[in-house]
Amino acid sequence: MLACSGFHLQKQCSAGVTKRALAVRFSSTAKDTVRVKPVKTAVLMLNMGGPRNLGETEMFLTRLFTDEDIISLPFQSKLGPYIARRRTPAMMEKYAKIGGSCTSFTWTTKQGQLMTELLDKASPETGPHQHYIGFRYADPLSEDSLLQIEKDGAENIVVFSQYAQYSCCTSGSNLNAIARFYANRRTTGKWTFIDRWPVHSGLIESFACLIKAQLNTFPEEVRDNVILLFSAHSLPMKVVKRGDPYPTEVAATTVAIMEKLRYSNPYTLVWQSKVGPLPWLRPSVEETLKALAKKGQKHVLLVPVSFVNEHIETLGDIDIELKQVAEKAGIVDFRRTPAPNDDPAFIQGIADLVISRLKSPQKCSPQLLQRCPLCFKRSCHEMRQWITSLA
Repeated sequence: MLACSGFHLQKQCSAGVTKRALAVRFSSTAKDTVRVKPVKTAVLMLNMGGPRNLGETEMFLTRLFTDEDIISLPFQSKLGPYIARRRTPAMMEKYAKIGGSCTSFTWTTKQGQLMTELLDKASPETGPHQHYIGFRYADPLSEDSLLQIEKDGAENIVVFSQYAQYSCCTSGSNLNAIARFYANRRTTGKWTFIDRWPVHSGLIESFACLIKAQLNTFPEEVRDNVILLFSAHSLPMKVVKRGDPYPTEVAATTVAIMEKLRYSNPYTLVWQSKVGPLPWLRPSVEETLKALAKKGQKHVLLVPVSFVNEHIETLGDIDIELKQVAEKAGIVDFRRTPAPNDDPAFIQGIADLVISRLKSPQKCSPQLLQRCPLCFKRSCHEMRQWITSLA
């Protein structure tokens, strides 16, 4: 079994990032980067992103609250920026508590670099490989990175969602944005998509390894009774009722991890980071912690099962806010596993996913071309039409 890496880069992003993590760096305008060799395969790593300094917080929130794929509001073009301005001070305070910025850029950069190092060794015929970051709400935006990919002349473009479990609000929103970008623009190169990977062996091996390592830090006399809370970002029930596959795929990841662990501990799936008054997936982490404490459960290990690297929802929501909820409820020992970050099993896994997709005759999973049963959004239909039209 590959060894789990440590948790040593949680607060690296406050003033900048390491030279190693920034071997290839993009600015908000995707300026030219110096390359020793031409890029043959570009891997565009999609995610939500986050502000790299406090000054970027309002722009990040404005992009988030004006995205109809994730939040549907009346008069969205006006109400979205208004909500963003109102929420900015509180969010800046949250980011300040974890070092002044989001660490998703740092970690995605590091993961991309390590992944492409493996790709160049394992698949020289498709190299050189270069990772690019394509964030939805923060720089570098996917549109800017796509311009850079075109400039670099990549022959193969692998669009790789860093959401292991697909949702129309996350991966779907990223792909809709790319499809709109190319609505009146000619594509070049051969395109493939890694749109979901909820039970891939690298992901499961990494989480299982990280969980075992954390369980071993509990006193031996309570270790087997520690309850595992698999926590994922919640989703509005109106999205779930359309047939969004996200809850099913998160559950699949959870069960696969528990099978790898041979069901060593009691466990449950919970949901975090609800926004607004409308119904979302339940049970929430908060209500679960309070209920467990009332039932006498005092030892909890939280597993951020829908996150592949550290950012505000692990470092802020879990490590600060939910830890306070647990302590107030009477949980004696509340801990969490790190996200996969640069764990060797995880890095090998994402490299294997890219190689498999490059070798596959399919440009994407068949499920990507299947819309949610009760979805009638034009953008979702047009995105799938665009993917189908690609050579």
